Amino acid sequence: MKSSLSLIISREYLQRVRRKSFIITTLLVPILMIGLMVAPALIAMFSTPEAKTIAVIDDTGQIFSHLQDSDEITFESYTQPLDSARADADVEAILAIGANAVDRPNQSITLYYRGAPTLSTDSYIQSQLKDAIEELRLRAYNIENLRQILDEINVDLSYPTVRIDKEEDTGTSSMLSYFLSLLMDLMLYTFILIYGQMVMTSIIEEKNNRVLEIVVSSVKPATLMMGKVLGIGLVAITQILIWGLIISMCTIWVVPAVGASVSAGADAELIAAVGQLSDIGYITSLFTYMLLFFVGGYLFYSAIYAAIGSAVDNIQDASQLSTIPTLPIIIALVASMSVMQNPGSSLAFWLSMIPFTSPMTMMSRIAFDVPFWEIMLSLVLLYASFIGVIWIAAKIYRVGIFMYGKKPSFVEIIRWARYK
Repeated sequence: MKSSLSLIISREYLQRVRRKSFIITTLLVPILMIGLMVAPALIAMFSTPEAKTIAVIDDTGQIFSHLQDSDEITFESYTQPLDSARADADVEAILAIGANAVDRPNQSITLYYRGAPTLSTDSYIQSQLKDAIEELRLRAYNIENLRQILDEINVDLSYPTVRIDKEEDTGTSSMLSYFLSLLMDLMLYTFILIYGQMVMTSIIEEKNNRVLEIVVSSVKPATLMMGKVLGIGLVAITQILIWGLIISMCTIWVVPAVGASVSAGADAELIAAVGQLSDIGYITSLFTYMLLFFVGGYLFYSAIYAAIGSAVDNIQDASQLSTIPTLPIIIALVASMSVMQNPGSSLAFWLSMIPFTSPMTMMSRIAFDVPFWEIMLSLVLLYASFIGVIWIAAKIYRVGIFMYGKKPSFVEIIRWARYK
């Protein structure tokens, strides 16, 4: 026969995973995420840019000859005065280049446009003008092959980063590590906040329906709260595992294709990134750590949300009290941006040890190869803190679920937690 705790967990879990909304979001969100990443490339691939003709009035007599046409933009010399060009309805855009444009381009060049130019059009015109003016300025030095000399001494530097404390010389990509850290932080932030508040709203709904009064007649309040927390937590873990499976399948298909297209002489950063993504052990360890820190962070914060839900009668009152756990989560996300810039700093270390901020700040560091003992210490502190928080929350919960009619003060909630 099942225990009361397992029955509550099973009810909370099955009640949510059977909903159409859960199934739809679980399957669609990864597809939408992949679509958002692929969409810009597809739009750029299939979009047909509108051809534009730029009338150029060049008072220098030198710049126009250096302007190169593209598939989208064509430069045409215009010999009429500027006023005549502006009055000509057939002229879509005018590039007026003053006589002193080579020496003072910012004061001598104006682009006239009917409507507003697109960002790509404006960027292309600026790049062409920049190249033309630079070429003319180089010629003024009268040094033979000066442009060729500058091109030859120009260095496009790219090198791999290798951990000195590792036996294998495996390169790492700082950019990929930063991206993975940011992605995992956002996922932890979203899941902890959504599912933690789900515990709170569920308790408020059952409290208003007086369901809890019936349930607690056969189940201890602490068992009921723990079952609700664990049941909703399993829903979140199920969703994460499904998303991880979908993303892993896409990675298995995409990364080999990208790796095959990367030549030996390609950018070292790109080669290192492909190598990291191809390392199944590395990706698996990241996913495992993210799951462990999510479970710890969720348990820690959901206990606080459960206590808040039991202390109030409606969502409006709960939203005010919920700022208590929500604020540290936001602080942790903001601090993670700084932590990713310097994952080995003292600030990063201590933030990754404090249970209120450790889930996200430690995940910000793990992608940069944090010492194993620091990860384990952070996990131990997080789960140990959950035991203390759930003990206090259970005391508040057993009193709060029977309180109706008024919003308790902080002093009253503290008094509930001190009851024996």
